[in-house]
Amino acid sequence: MDKGISYLLGVLKRRSLPALVSFAAVIGGAIAYLEITPHQYESSARLMLDDKSVSVSDLGRNLTQLPSGVPGGPNPLADEAELIKSNSVLKVALTNIAPHLNGNSPQSKPTVEDLSKGLKVKIVPATNILELSYQSKDPRLAAQVPNAIAQAVVDESQASIRREAANVRKFLETEALPEARKRLEATEAAESKYRHTSGIVSFDQQTNSLVNSLASVADQERALSAQLKEVQARDASLRQVTDAKAINSAYATVRGGQDAQLKELRDKYTEAETKLIEARTHFTEDHPVVQGLVAQRDALHKLYVEQLSRVSPNGNQSIAPNTVAGDQISQDLNSKLILNEVERKAIEKKLNVVQAERANLQTKLAQLPLKQQPLTELSRKRQEAADSVKLLQSKYEEARIAEAQQIGNVQMIEQAQIPTTPTSPKKKAVLAIAIAFGTVLATGVVLLLEVLDNTLHDASEAEELLKLPLLGVLPRLPAKTLFLGQSQRFLDNVGLVEPYRMLFKTLEFRGPEQLRLVVVSSTISGEGKSVVASHLAAVAAMLSWRTLIIDADLRRPVQHTLFNLPPQPGVTDVIDKDLSLLDAVQPTDIENLDVLTCGELHSRPSQLLESVAMKALMEEASQEYDLVIIDTPPLSACADAASLSRHSDGIVLVTRPSFTLKEALSKTVAELTQNRIPVLGVVVNGMTDSIEKHYRHPLKGYQPAKRLTSFGTQRKKPFRRN
Repeated sequence: MDKGISYLLGVLKRRSLPALVSFAAVIGGAIAYLEITPHQYESSARLMLDDKSVSVSDLGRNLTQLPSGVPGGPNPLADEAELIKSNSVLKVALTNIAPHLNGNSPQSKPTVEDLSKGLKVKIVPATNILELSYQSKDPRLAAQVPNAIAQAVVDESQASIRREAANVRKFLETEALPEARKRLEATEAAESKYRHTSGIVSFDQQTNSLVNSLASVADQERALSAQLKEVQARDASLRQVTDAKAINSAYATVRGGQDAQLKELRDKYTEAETKLIEARTHFTEDHPVVQGLVAQRDALHKLYVEQLSRVSPNGNQSIAPNTVAGDQISQDLNSKLILNEVERKAIEKKLNVVQAERANLQTKLAQLPLKQQPLTELSRKRQEAADSVKLLQSKYEEARIAEAQQIGNVQMIEQAQIPTTPTSPKKKAVLAIAIAFGTVLATGVVLLLEVLDNTLHDASEAEELLKLPLLGVLPRLPAKTLFLGQSQRFLDNVGLVEPYRMLFKTLEFRGPEQLRLVVVSSTISGEGKSVVASHLAAVAAMLSWRTLIIDADLRRPVQHTLFNLPPQPGVTDVIDKDLSLLDAVQPTDIENLDVLTCGELHSRPSQLLESVAMKALMEEASQEYDLVIIDTPPLSACADAASLSRHSDGIVLVTRPSFTLKEALSKTVAELTQNRIPVLGVVVNGMTDSIEKHYRHPLKGYQPAKRLTSFGTQRKKPFRRN
């Protein structure tokens, strides 16, 4: 639990700035929106759709009755809501409120477009009530517009019912009734004529007979389809086993395998090949016996290819020798493939015949209802015409009654009042949404940055990821202490020396025997492995250990730059020019510390580092010095560090927070472990200021005394291994 909280706090600390910026941007945008958005006033009126209006005629009651809504069908309330938003209603409402706007400026007078944009129509749930609301900067106008629109809707409802009743009456009188009587007479005559000319014996019996025949043919078709699929599956399996692309090629391979002359030539060719292999075990390729057997084998192969053309299905094209079925199993499989192909074609022909019969029966079955359909249609039309005449006559009388009445199905139940407080913008809602969205956005930014960041962050994460001991945590070095040409800047700073001293002591107590050869490397370039190697050597020398740094990075050497030394002589001079180790090493300003630089760059650095001379150089250095630190190239760049580590006491991996990639580091450690290369542990280099404060000397204003050479005494050379 504590570990999870610590990790969460670390993530928040790393990503606090982008998270705060994202949150502040959202809150700032919300405040700006509240400042620049003008105040709006809103008022509402209510209308109710009611079908309780009393009418003497059924048509009048039908015109005022609301249609019952069905799922997915039209909704009378929704239809009325759309009618309210129509231009015709809005124009009438604008005309009604125009006298009340005489005192206003022309710019403040609304238009039809303004009414359409500001008007909102809402259906009150579980009721037949519509709520009309309007927003405006003027509170009086916000109340006048809904009232005017509601009154226009009520008037339009009554007028539309009267118009509809008048239209119905006129239509029935002049068009519908005369046309219905003519249609009734025509349908009666057409039905009588078709009954004498159709010639249908029994529709039901003929249909049953065709259906039974069609079912029988369908069963045959399914059986043949199943047989065809089985044969096709067998064909695919045989082609896959025999590797035959066509039936002709399968036939040719069988013939080529069964031909007696070809069998004899294959046996002779195999015998010649066996003799050639035996001769090659005793003689070279230039020996006459080998050359004679090669010529004999090639002649047999050529004769075999020529004889294959004799059994080829096409005389002008030979069979490939490697496709001939020489054994009995291959011949049997190819024969089965040919028989299976014949069977497949026979089944396909039967299936085509059955399918044609099925199509013929389906055509006959489809034509039978076509003959019955006209008679059914004529009977239906005659009955419809008779019912239509009767209905239209009754509706005509109802329309005359409904036209004379004043009825409607919409009434106003609540008028809009002048509002006293603005309704928008809602400050609390806007700020609440902004806070919620800002929190979500900041969290998303933190998560996104954390997911995209695949680098190490601290020492505990490196130790947990690699399952290796953490040798030390080193602070970020100031620029003036990176170069050891003036070593006192580094060695006199207790806060910088102590982490390296702790690293040195950890290495010293790492095993039962004293470490002599230590390889320092990293996963990728830029993690500070050369700086760690140089400063670790400086601290070891300060502690009176005779120390040697070998710059084995023959591609990008930097040790001579860190110590302000000439690059030559160095490693390449000792290996290539037979220069002795003691003549090639260069002393530094730090007592007990020598450096073997890279030397002249070589075109094949890997060849030098893999040589026996390099191994001898490392052994000699371990005998001459108490501690030898070898600076190598990054492990992801080349295999130099891994090769040199085999001849050392182990390798130290240098990592850098927010720079070292986790995947690359894990892969590197896995490869070292798999190759059985001893890994002493991991060093986390260049931590934050908090680490530096942890190691810094606590005394304020502390001034170190003048550093004594080897702590004021000349230390004798430590005991060396024989």
